[in-house]
Amino acid sequence: MLRRRAALGALTALGAGLFGSRQGVFTPATGLAQAGGYPTHPVRYIVPFTPAGLTDIMARLVAQKLGDAWGKPVVVDNRAGGNAMIGADAAAKAPADGHTLLAITLTHAVNVGLFPQAPYNLLRDFRMVSVLGSLPLVVVVPEASPIRSLGELMARAKTQPLNGGSSGNGSPPHLGLELVRRVAGAGANLVHVPYRGGAPGVTDLVAGNLQLMVSNLPECIGQIKGGRLRALAITGAERSHQVPEVPTVRELGFAGLEITNWTAMLTNAGVPGPVFDRIEQATLAAMRDPDLRRRAVDGGFDVLGWDADRSRSFLEAEVTRWSRLVQEAGIKAD
Repeated sequence: MLRRRAALGALTALGAGLFGSRQGVFTPATGLAQAGGYPTHPVRYIVPFTPAGLTDIMARLVAQKLGDAWGKPVVVDNRAGGNAMIGADAAAKAPADGHTLLAITLTHAVNVGLFPQAPYNLLRDFRMVSVLGSLPLVVVVPEASPIRSLGELMARAKTQPLNGGSSGNGSPPHLGLELVRRVAGAGANLVHVPYRGGAPGVTDLVAGNLQLMVSNLPECIGQIKGGRLRALAITGAERSHQVPEVPTVRELGFAGLEITNWTAMLTNAGVPGPVFDRIEQATLAAMRDPDLRRRAVDGGFDVLGWDADRSRSFLEAEVTRWSRLVQEAGIKAD
């Protein structure tokens, strides 16, 4: 908790240090004048996670296509930490000229409920460009587990404690575990075991130190295909092309377990309309690119590429849904 508070306390100072010397007066009038030449210099795409992660992979695919289209580099800037809020705060304090983009995930929607005193406001300070893609989660147990179906998992949770791992408090796998608890109903005994990332949890699951996880599929796909984990259900609306034999939670009669992780692009709310339109149009074109789509699918993504209006409505609904769950389940930050 002390580490978390220290990280949060450093957010505002960090943002000021990064951008204080670069802030200038940027008005809608100058935006209109510059829109025809946007971008005028390299664009920074802040990814508030470590390199080589799922969000980073999608961001780099899109950045490459945008850079090709604009003739200016789009540079991915990894700023991890603070439950993905350090990078978001840096983006919120950047000049509103369209030269700073931000990658977000479900984690940021959850943070609205987890951190009401965050130094930025997700819905007020940013404008959605596009929901780029989604990733299903998968309910998995060790191959040696006697649990062979989602229904058996629900029943067993009422008769004995089950340890469920996640990649941290408030993470998508943690939310998935809370949904399992809710759908199982009164008497379900699920013990949440948070890890610093998904990989350590998957390792302990394979070793039999956990009884289940609701894991991001790409983090455990190798263990599933290698026969070390048993996949009980996919939490997305459709079956995954990577494990098409695994049914969805809706198919199994547990629609309340539907959850997907996702990644989206935002920019500052104050970016002038003509500049924003250029960003949106170029991003949607990038998401239609066959090469990008192939590489994203190979990485485990369902490619979406929604327009700004649809993306905004989606984000608002996600914030509402998960803020309610955070409150009702009493989920606290580390």
